[in-house]
Amino acid sequence: MFKTRLLSGIVLIVLLLALGIAGGDVLLAALAVVSTVGMYELYRVFHLEKSILSLAGYAAVLVYYLGLKLSIRSAGTEVFLLSMVLLIILMSFYVFSYPQYQTNQVMAVFFGVFYVAVMLSCIYLTRMLPRGQYLVWLIFLSSWGCDTCAYCVGVLIGKHKMAPVLSPKKSVEGAVGGVVGAVLLTLLYGLAFQDRMNSSNVYLAFMALISGVGALVSMIGDLAASAIKRNYQIKDYGTLIPGHGGILDRFDSVIFTAPIIYFLARYLI
Repeated sequence: MFKTRLLSGIVLIVLLLALGIAGGDVLLAALAVVSTVGMYELYRVFHLEKSILSLAGYAAVLVYYLGLKLSIRSAGTEVFLLSMVLLIILMSFYVFSYPQYQTNQVMAVFFGVFYVAVMLSCIYLTRMLPRGQYLVWLIFLSSWGCDTCAYCVGVLIGKHKMAPVLSPKKSVEGAVGGVVGAVLLTLLYGLAFQDRMNSSNVYLAFMALISGVGALVSMIGDLAASAIKRNYQIKDYGTLIPGHGGILDRFDSVIFTAPIIYFLARYLI
């Protein structure tokens, strides 16, 4: 299992590096595919993955990502318009097929579009910022970097449970270690590329601060995904990534970190 998890993790990182470096339409298209697969995994929890409601969700993803391609500056307007139109369409299906679907299923489809697709799109939005080719990696340093550091510190000195019912293995010490680790990793990363970014030490300090905030939020994302799985008594969302589970199992923290990093990077540095 460890070998499988390691090998698939390496492949995932290589793909991520290639997409992040390429940026532009390549990254946007990849995120659209990843978002659709992630939504499929989520909708399967509610037994909706092949329903007419889910088709509306998948279509909304394509429309949203196409809108980003055509005009990234109007992303906020796109989200606002999408939310209204999608809700009207879903409620139309709901009332005209009543009682085929339950209210919670309609809300799950609506939730999935924003929880997965819109939030993951912030990876692309971050990549398109000035110096975005460097800032986009803060998303992963503050999510996966935090997760790795938290695990190591938790195993070594973890004593106080952070969420004993939801995730008994996670500790307060591990959480602190994860945040500190993400900050240190970001500082090392910033120093390595400081000349290429043509940035000051103050800029690097802000990068580290942003990663620290992102690391805190990433743990909420991880626990939120775990809570959904616990509620519906499933172990993993999928099996797409050997040793890791599905898209949502691997990107649960990234989903929360991406928008935080995007907005902090956009308005702070």
